[in-house]
Amino acid sequence: MRTHKTWLVLGAVLMGSILPACGGENVAPATPAATAALSAADARAIAKEAFLYGFPLATNYETLHKQAIDTANKDYRAPFNVVGRTSGVATPEDKFVVTPNSDTPYSFLWLDLRAEPVVITMPKIEKGRYYTAQLIDLYTFNFAYLGTRAYGNDGGDYLVAGPGWNGVAPAGVKAVIRCETQFAYVLFRTQLFNAGDLPNVAKIQAGIDAKPLSGFSHQPAPPAAAAVTWPMPTPTSELTTASPVFKAMNFLLQFAPTHPSETDLMNRFAQLDIGVGKTFDLSAFPADMQAAIGDGVADAVKDYEGILKQINAETISSADMFGAREKLANNYLYRYVGAKLGLYGNSGEEAIYLAYFVGADGQPANASAKRYTLHFPKGQLPPAKAFWSLTMYDGKSQLLVANPLKRYLLNSTTLESYVYGADSSLTLYVQKASPGAKLEPNWLPAPDGPFYAILRIYMPAPEVLTGAWRRPPMQVAQ
Repeated sequence: MRTHKTWLVLGAVLMGSILPACGGENVAPATPAATAALSAADARAIAKEAFLYGFPLATNYETLHKQAIDTANKDYRAPFNVVGRTSGVATPEDKFVVTPNSDTPYSFLWLDLRAEPVVITMPKIEKGRYYTAQLIDLYTFNFAYLGTRAYGNDGGDYLVAGPGWNGVAPAGVKAVIRCETQFAYVLFRTQLFNAGDLPNVAKIQAGIDAKPLSGFSHQPAPPAAAAVTWPMPTPTSELTTASPVFKAMNFLLQFAPTHPSETDLMNRFAQLDIGVGKTFDLSAFPADMQAAIGDGVADAVKDYEGILKQINAETISSADMFGAREKLANNYLYRYVGAKLGLYGNSGEEAIYLAYFVGADGQPANASAKRYTLHFPKGQLPPAKAFWSLTMYDGKSQLLVANPLKRYLLNSTTLESYVYGADSSLTLYVQKASPGAKLEPNWLPAPDGPFYAILRIYMPAPEVLTGAWRRPPMQVAQ
């Protein structure tokens, strides 16, 4: 099946130090003898596999740290188990994340599920508006959804439990949702129709709530979980070598009991001093082993570049890279590519992201000397059960593009404002200068230089997922 491609890009992360393990259900550390017996070729293969496996965890940690731990960070949102909110949509001034969505104001919730479950409350909203809660574990698997597609717009209370919880859900809870890691992220999106709609969205956001199970049930709280000393993450630009990724894994895996399908994998990683209680130190390895580990990381990057070619050829979809553990089926390369290009991308049934990184001429998109168009014949607009949008990003900063109109996207909520052809087709103009007053409603302003655009389709129709509907190419205007 030939499918579409996507990516969003949200900030990657790494960390520079580790903590001793807190115990758990993970594989025991390997002995020095096991490491010493490893060949350079085996070390290279293991390093590649571990880098692909660990990168998503490392990127996830940066967001966790800045949003829930580092209260001095400008992107801090709220402590664990408390909902944080933004009051509007992203603008070019917002730099906390690259490739931001500017259609749906966000709410944020980091869950600590060690002591007890947490009950999430979704408010009841009108039927014509899309909202969703995306539940993401430490591995970056989308393990569940709440909201319009998953449960409708009537709202309700949903219990999220960590590994090992065997209690009874209180009456009135709509569903019990299991998370395989002890910490998790919930990313809420609420559709905004226009600027005047912000107060309505704010009211919906205020209705999103979270309570520990004891608080929800008005029962005594269990003993608190042990305090964690959280390492500071290191810059994203340094997440290109083995050490920061493997150290992040060593820290985070203590909160992620080993999945039965990965027991052998963890045993292999342990041979390179990777795992719970490990203290990976590249300098402790002989020179030939250090080189082999570096080559393994380079091999991972090479595989990533191969996937990019398939993405540009539209033979791989965002639905292939984001989803539940069962959906990805231990395809660590796909999970790595998804995290690198679009951390927290939605599962395919929730949203598809179609990327325009190159024009129809095969060249990287650049508006300094070229003008582009997207042409939708009559009846061929993106088939969305919720809505679609086309958003512009600066190719250098990966942020929204400042422009006189303060227009950062075109979407299906403004279809009545567009200028249509005599045959009822729609042409969108993607360029740095206005196409003229008459066509300006169809203009998506581009920067004077490289750019990319993302076509998001929320709750895509089946023909999008199967590839029966194809996005139009970005033609170079004559």
